[in-house]
Amino acid sequence: MLQKTEVNGKSVGGNMNAEKDLQQSQGDNPSKHERGIDELSVPGELSPSLDSRVDLDLHGTDTAALVSHSETKLYKRRWVMLFLFSAYSMSNAFMWLQYGIISNIFIRFYNTDAFTLDWLSMIYMLTYIPLIIPVMWFLDNRGIRDVVVVGSAFNCIGAWIKTSTADPNLFAVTFFGQFVCSVATVFVLGIPSRLASLWFGQQEVSTACSIGVLGNQLGIAIGFLVPPIMVPNVDDMDELAHHIGNMFYMTAGVATLIFVLVVVVFQEKPDIPPTQAQVVARNIPPEQYSYMASIVRLLRNLPFILLIISYGLNVGCFYAVSTLLNRMIIENYPGEELNAGRIGLTIVIAGMVGSLICGIWLDKTKTYKQTTLAIYLLSFVGMLVYSFTLNLGHLWVVFITAGALGFFMTGYLPLGFEFAVELTYPESEGTSSGLLNCSAQVFGIIFTIGQGKIMDKFGTLAGNIFLCVFLFIGVIMTGFIKSDLRRQKANQLAEEGAEGSQSPVQNYGATAPSPLCSSSPDY
Repeated sequence: MLQKTEVNGKSVGGNMNAEKDLQQSQGDNPSKHERGIDELSVPGELSPSLDSRVDLDLHGTDTAALVSHSETKLYKRRWVMLFLFSAYSMSNAFMWLQYGIISNIFIRFYNTDAFTLDWLSMIYMLTYIPLIIPVMWFLDNRGIRDVVVVGSAFNCIGAWIKTSTADPNLFAVTFFGQFVCSVATVFVLGIPSRLASLWFGQQEVSTACSIGVLGNQLGIAIGFLVPPIMVPNVDDMDELAHHIGNMFYMTAGVATLIFVLVVVVFQEKPDIPPTQAQVVARNIPPEQYSYMASIVRLLRNLPFILLIISYGLNVGCFYAVSTLLNRMIIENYPGEELNAGRIGLTIVIAGMVGSLICGIWLDKTKTYKQTTLAIYLLSFVGMLVYSFTLNLGHLWVVFITAGALGFFMTGYLPLGFEFAVELTYPESEGTSSGLLNCSAQVFGIIFTIGQGKIMDKFGTLAGNIFLCVFLFIGVIMTGFIKSDLRRQKANQLAEEGAEGSQSPVQNYGATAPSPLCSSSPDY
């Protein structure tokens, strides 16, 4: 279907002549490669944004290009795409924790030590670090559909490898299966913000991103709940092997179903873009975009660097708590494997609620730094309270404090993604979120190993205080982040442009189009 966009009085559509017109209209400031935008222009809303493929280095040139309205549409099937991705993310997250939450059972079954078993969780973090750069390149060059298909294939293959490992002598094979699943994680964590920008509108983009993150959290919640139920702590090794095998086969069946649905149903992007910015982005030539230059620009962005580190500290603490939760609970409440899983479930369910509330709040208020700082501070307070109440001898207290911790700590996840998009606009959402997640994996490994060693020598309280120290450092760093909301500033320029005033672009890459457009939902 043809879409037209007016650039300085010229009509540009989905062809080469249109691209030339667009380039000529922008003078010495050519835009970059097509990619998703997370802004929607609807009647009465004057805040679209341009794509994340625009060069930030304008060599000091001031430019204002006013773009008139073009057809845009919100498709109802955007929710199907979001649901499929969330299901795939859920399946992968479940397999991350299916060993750790019943670590004492698997230690006995595979006749290994706690540190070795912890690597079945930490392999997810370790694999992410070297693979995130090539996967981000793959996402930028092949698109979101190929990334999701390949990731769900790895997820399915890894799950089937583990079905043959319900044997005490096959720890190496189950580790290999977990490694394959960990590769799939690299194709998961950076997708929510990109998917939201490709399919959703301005007034729902943060909510959509939160729901994408929520799928991963739901998988973690199921990972806390189901393994203690499916694999009881029985003495008979044959019976234990039978229970473990059943869990592995169930996981593989779900992963296979999701893979088939992704291949058949999942789409790259809607036929008609949801935003004016997407209309323009689809006509932007890719040859001038430099992937490595984009990364270099991000690494020179001081507010974003502070966010990378503070995000890594917060999420790394969450990874450590999730991995070592069984050991924390069993040390203080022996024989309570089932309740350990329920406490983990409480953490994540509360976090899912927190994520959704934070996403809706951001869509309505756009108070990115204030909300991020407040949630971070409350995560620190929640960790302190959890640490000093864990050994009181009352499980109901642990449920309450763990729930409060989860609400704020996992509720922080989508905040970090959306704040990063604001600070790094108009760079790729996939690249910025990928770097955030890379930081989280690095700190996750450090904190899991460090806290585990401290717990072995000094006990659970000392290990939790270790995490509290770094959360406090993260609060301070978040306070120093300059709230340079580039996307919001670009929206203000768009408003001025829509009112007929020529406003200079202050090094944001390009001007956003006028918001006069149709946004009627369709299939």
